[in-house]
Amino acid sequence: MSVSAAAVPQPGRTRAFLRLVLIEHSVFALPFAYIASFTAMFQEDGRVDWWKLLLVTVAMVGLRTFAMACNRIIDREIDARNPRTANRELVTGAVSVRSAWTGALVAVVLFLGAAGLLNPLCLALAPIAVIPMVVYPYGKRFTDFPHAILGFAQAMGPVGAWLAVTGSWSWDAVVLGLAVGVWIGGFDLIFACQDVAADRAHGVKSTPARFGIPAALYGARACHAITTALLAWYGAATHAGAFFWAGLVVVAVAFLYEHSIVTPRDLSRLNRAFFTVNGFIGIALFVCALLDLTVRGLGV
Repeated sequence: MSVSAAAVPQPGRTRAFLRLVLIEHSVFALPFAYIASFTAMFQEDGRVDWWKLLLVTVAMVGLRTFAMACNRIIDREIDARNPRTANRELVTGAVSVRSAWTGALVAVVLFLGAAGLLNPLCLALAPIAVIPMVVYPYGKRFTDFPHAILGFAQAMGPVGAWLAVTGSWSWDAVVLGLAVGVWIGGFDLIFACQDVAADRAHGVKSTPARFGIPAALYGARACHAITTALLAWYGAATHAGAFFWAGLVVVAVAFLYEHSIVTPRDLSRLNRAFFTVNGFIGIALFVCALLDLTVRGLGV
């Protein structure tokens, strides 16, 4: 290595690992865990418990980081054969498999530790939440519907957040969790459309690879229609006010826009639909839900 090359700072292991797990994508599921947390706090005593909220955040980010690390480790050979994913850190060597497993272990310990600090029920159920995170990357090897496994894994977030606050079961949280799971399963159908050629060439299973891109996009539209209905159910069940319903209108419009810019003949704006629009949906609904709870009396 030349002196000039050595003088250039090399990316640290932590930074490379955070790129590997796409830590910024926590924006997809975390807002819905916050909606569940704040609603549960509002119903319980009308005040925000910041300590519990911090632990919910640590648990959510820890579990998601563990899931993404496992996904990248298990899929590294598949990723190496796909031109779109061939530059991922485990393929290029920017992150070693050992480092990835170390990061995954740290993340799951943080998750279990946060669960233990929340309440005994959360700790008892925590190992169950880990299972689908490991099963999902194997799903594309045995089913044409791995997106459903991903949706199920993500649906546990709001349910877990509610349990974290109250220590008891809530069917309202289940409805919100189903909304999140169907939503994420739907946009994973869209995302998988860009890999149809590579998946078919290498025997990787997915709904678009098995049934075609048009069928997958119709399935995503159905998922997002169901998501909107489930969010409306959740709003009615929790007696939400005007701000929440305004947020739901924003979500519905965002869904319409998302499906207008991705068509079977034009996937060029798929990344905008996947990253920008879906990130906006989570944040927009969370802001509106929090405004609604604040107006209705949620105190800090």
